[in-house]
Amino acid sequence: MIDLGHPEPVVPGQRLGYAEDYSAGTGTYERDGLLYSSVVGLRHVLQAAEGQLPLLTVTREKEQSAVPEVGSVITGKVIRVSPMQAVVAIMVVGEVPCKEDFVGSIRVQDVRAAEKDKVKIYNSFRPGDIVQAEVISLGDARSYVLSTAKNELGVIFATSVAGATMIPVSWQEMQCPKTKAIEYRKCAKPF
Repeated sequence: MIDLGHPEPVVPGQRLGYAEDYSAGTGTYERDGLLYSSVVGLRHVLQAAEGQLPLLTVTREKEQSAVPEVGSVITGKVIRVSPMQAVVAIMVVGEVPCKEDFVGSIRVQDVRAAEKDKVKIYNSFRPGDIVQAEVISLGDARSYVLSTAKNELGVIFATSVAGATMIPVSWQEMQCPKTKAIEYRKCAKPF
């Protein structure tokens, strides 16, 4: 169906038109020969088949806010590092952006699968890095528990000291294209 005209915002109870001119669609109702909005949203007039009245609908804005759950892969920004963990602001869950602020932490034992005792957080993540991680626990009220132990998880974007976007050269090193300096990171293996 083709949308005729421009969508306009409406509120419940707002008069939309005459029942003799339009068919009532989703988000609308008819009373005494008039059509009204039953929800907050946008008024659309859709072209109907030959010989039928145009369809009048009201659609809500899609409120699709992502919420992290165990097993989901998140993309986030490292906001703080300490010797025991990296704190991450979760921005995207799967493919859906977060509308609310969620925080997760990658503990030193969850950085990689092997040689967990040799992991140093500062050699894996730096503030400002963009990481992909898996939610392994809902944690406490303050943060989710995240892991980068799988090969495809880790730093996906980092900026060097010189301000250039770094290029991964191994699973634990990234190189600055300007200065050729090597910095340590827990790199995500590209898909």
